[in-house]
Amino acid sequence: MAVTESTMMELGQTAPSFTLPVANPDVDGHGPDTRSLGDYDDAKAVVVIFTCNHCPYAQHVEEELVDVAREYQERGVQFVAICSNDPENYPDDSFDRMAERAEQKDYPFPYLHDESQEVAKAYEAACTPDFYVFDNDRRLAYRGRFDETRPDNGSPHGGDLRQALDELLEQGDVTMDQKPSMGCNIKWKPGNEPAHA
Repeated sequence: MAVTESTMMELGQTAPSFTLPVANPDVDGHGPDTRSLGDYDDAKAVVVIFTCNHCPYAQHVEEELVDVAREYQERGVQFVAICSNDPENYPDDSFDRMAERAEQKDYPFPYLHDESQEVAKAYEAACTPDFYVFDNDRRLAYRGRFDETRPDNGSPHGGDLRQALDELLEQGDVTMDQKPSMGCNIKWKPGNEPAHA
């Protein structure tokens, strides 16, 4: 298991658009097959999470992430999870397994499949989990970790992500110190690894 940190994309950048297949289409009212960033234009903020099924770092925060998403979606924040791992070499992260995971864990957010890995490249995603918070204008306000805990080192609480969202919702920007996420590296297809990785 290769462990890496977020690349910490520059703040203020506009959220790259995407349209991707959704593994759990019944999660919201946006159609059966795909989800796009533009589907959530009414959200006060959008949280994009690069994650996967098999990574212990992603699994470590998964249940608390579901709770955080439920809490903040009631306040107008949209969460979107994306799996960009190579399903050929990591079959636990295949589209069918994604659908099973979303159902098993009752994800309250869409779980999208970035098979081409182009969306992960556009977001400069490097690890799972990797968190991005975009404001009402879809400018990057926060990127980094869920909290300071790690597998076998503390119970996840989402303190960093919660603080970022609270600051954004209450004062319109994020002023906290932002620290990189850490986790398994994204499993790039052979020959597809981007420069930022």
